[in-house]
Amino acid sequence: MDAMRTDFLGTTREDAVLTLTLNRPEARNALNLALTEALIDALNRFEADDSLRVLIVTGADPAFCAGLDLNDFSAPDAPRARVAEMIDRWPRIAKPVIAAVNGAAVTGGLELAMGCDFIIASERARFADTHTKIGALAGGGMTARLPHIVGPRWAKQFSFTSDPIDAATALRIGLVNEVVAHDQLMGRAAALAKTIASRRPDLVATVKHVIDQGAQSTLEEALLIEKAALAQRKQSGGMAWQVQR
Repeated sequence: MDAMRTDFLGTTREDAVLTLTLNRPEARNALNLALTEALIDALNRFEADDSLRVLIVTGADPAFCAGLDLNDFSAPDAPRARVAEMIDRWPRIAKPVIAAVNGAAVTGGLELAMGCDFIIASERARFADTHTKIGALAGGGMTARLPHIVGPRWAKQFSFTSDPIDAATALRIGLVNEVVAHDQLMGRAAALAKTIASRRPDLVATVKHVIDQGAQSTLEEALLIEKAALAQRKQSGGMAWQVQR
């Protein structure tokens, strides 16, 4: 296992799996400009390294990410667009990305987590959208991705009130895939990442693309997207199926 830590972002590599740990625990891992730039750089490196197949993102306890650090971003001319640019990167990564939410994921922190392919949550995880509470309008995908994931009615209650929900509620409404004991969170995320990393990366990338595009379409359109992906793959040489024994 290779580990590296900058002032604000921890990086750990085990085989083909990279783990990024937001590392501002005294600020509940809020996104300041330095952490934002560190994440952009880390994502660039992950995407460029063909030996890396899966990414896990988590936070240094006790929080996952408390959103934007208002010390850096409260002013009208603050570079908030840079954070939105960083958050927009996550769902566009061609490789699988898992959010391991260990504590509070709030506003921009929740937008980051929702940009991942799926979320595994600790029993200590909490989720909230505080945009209306602080008098702000979302710029990182909250009002677009949240209703897509949990449905418009839950999204409205969640965003209108800014009231937090616990991990069990997040599981029930489909915001997270699994809830595990806090001390099992990283082990579970790593096990899933290891399984995914054992699959052919080109095939996983195609499956991810088809699911993402199909989820934004009607069923009829999604079926056409799937057929187009299959035809393209056949044109590139077909598929040799692996027989499991």
